[in-house]
Amino acid sequence: MNADAEGNSGAVVSAQSREGSPVADDFVPSALGTREHWDAVYERELKTFQDYGATGEIWFGEESMYRVIRWMQKHKIPLDASVLDIGTGNGVFLVELVDLNYHSVVGVVVNSLCMEILILANEEVKHGFSNITGIDYSPSAIKLSASILEKEGLSDVNLKVEDFLNLSTKLSGFHVCVDKGTYDAISLNPDNAVEKRKQYVMSLSRVLEVKGFFLITSCNWTKAELLDAFSEGFELFEELPTPKFSFGGRCGNTVAALVFQKRETSLDKVS
Repeated sequence: MNADAEGNSGAVVSAQSREGSPVADDFVPSALGTREHWDAVYERELKTFQDYGATGEIWFGEESMYRVIRWMQKHKIPLDASVLDIGTGNGVFLVELVDLNYHSVVGVVVNSLCMEILILANEEVKHGFSNITGIDYSPSAIKLSASILEKEGLSDVNLKVEDFLNLSTKLSGFHVCVDKGTYDAISLNPDNAVEKRKQYVMSLSRVLEVKGFFLITSCNWTKAELLDAFSEGFELFEELPTPKFSFGGRCGNTVAALVFQKRETSLDKVS
């Protein structure tokens, strides 16, 4: 899933009436938390891409992608590390992960007799992450992602139609998992969102390796609430800087962006 945090293109916004409890189930149920909604969104975006080449909205904007990538570079995450994008939407984040850097490679030969410099080649070489998987429960989202990746000439990205709450394949062993809004959408599901959030944490524990990192960006949950939600099996590694606002003499963040690290549990020891 991808969309703009201000509510464009079906973005998840804070449809809430909460009193500040980290575990309260007080979100107003919304169509934004249903598969039918996102199927319709990505069917429209797929048609728009096919007709006009527009890739669609990026949830929380481009900076949200670059914020995650900067963190991965800062902590020297290996380029061959396995990365899972949970709710990949239009797959633009996958493109950014692969197209991490461009270096112009120029082959030069110096003729010692006449001191001539001959340019043999000038080509762009991509240096980015090479073991990337994007999943989404919307088939249209995966079709859109595949089309965008094909247009960019990227063929080595794994795409799967997967419901993260009911994984049908044995996805496991990821070093990094990234979520930009999928947990938010699940929180708005009209059908027992509390249990779905618990299932999300269980699925995350299943796919992420011990000591692996989970990077989440949320506009519906505060830092304290996310710490509570992921307290079972995960510990806070770092809080990423996000845009701030000031109102009534108080400051706050428009979104929360946290990095968790998975702890070893008794189940991990058995496996």
